[in-house]
Amino acid sequence: MKTLKKTNPRLVRLIGDLKGASREADAAIWRDLAKRLEKPRRSYAAINLSKINRHTDADESILVIGKVLGTGDLDHKVTVAALSFSSQAVAKIESAGGKCLKIEDLMKTNPSGTKVRILR
Repeated sequence: MKTLKKTNPRLVRLIGDLKGASREADAAIWRDLAKRLEKPRRSYAAINLSKINRHTDADESILVIGKVLGTGDLDHKVTVAALSFSSQAVAKIESAGGKCLKIEDLMKTNPSGTKVRILR
């Protein structure tokens, strides 16, 4: 069976960095995330703000393997890390007092991966 490699340079670099961070910090969350990112893109999530609002509490860190979309409202402050964000989602998250991060930034600020929830 022929295996296809990822062609997006950012994604290839991110997968390698996640595996390295997993080894250095002994954090299983980064290894799990790297394995999920190695899967086909059709398995990535597209999460709306309404789902984030329902399934989170205030001041929580959320990790989305995919894209965050702006449908719905957010009524509490959360930190969301994802591969990408819609412009409407960024505006709504920041107006609620939260932060939007790239996965790379979350990995640098929280190398052990503690208190991070993965939403799909």
